[in-house]
Amino acid sequence: MPRLPDDSDSDEHDLLDESRRRASRILHGFIDFAFQGNVLEIAFGLIIASMFTALVTSFVSDILLPPLSVLLPLNKNLEEKFAVLRSGPHRPRDTGYNTLKQAQDDGAVVMAYGFFLNRLLNFMGVGFSLYGLAAVYQYFSQDPIIKHTVKCRYCRKRINEKREKALRCVNCSSWQDGREDAVN
Repeated sequence: MPRLPDDSDSDEHDLLDESRRRASRILHGFIDFAFQGNVLEIAFGLIIASMFTALVTSFVSDILLPPLSVLLPLNKNLEEKFAVLRSGPHRPRDTGYNTLKQAQDDGAVVMAYGFFLNRLLNFMGVGFSLYGLAAVYQYFSQDPIIKHTVKCRYCRKRINEKREKALRCVNCSSWQDGREDAVN
């Protein structure tokens, strides 16, 4: 016996078509977002920054700190320097702890100042390297990355150093070219 067309088949097709359209729209929206210029620039910048940080960290840890440890009477690498604040239960009486790991494994409370100094030197190395890289970039292009500032004479807040860019203070709106001094 022939069946009459049921409305449930058309509802299933409509629902299936609607879900395909939504999935396609989500996929195309993600592709548009992922391959925009800004997102790609940020991803590229993050990758370069992580590689740059690893390079500077290696320079500080592997090249800079070993000669510094030899020049200063440290007898160890700088990152291995520590102070025992409270000994653990199995502390060797005659020699003390030889390494930071040995002290930590024994449960001693230690202040690992060498590790902190290593991280501090890494931070300063990355900061000065990025400043140098920005200065070189600014030298070869007209795009100012490093913006030099001076203090406003009246409110003492920082403003742009260039007189042609900052005629008035953005904080107190005083003139920076001496007009207010001439009136008085």
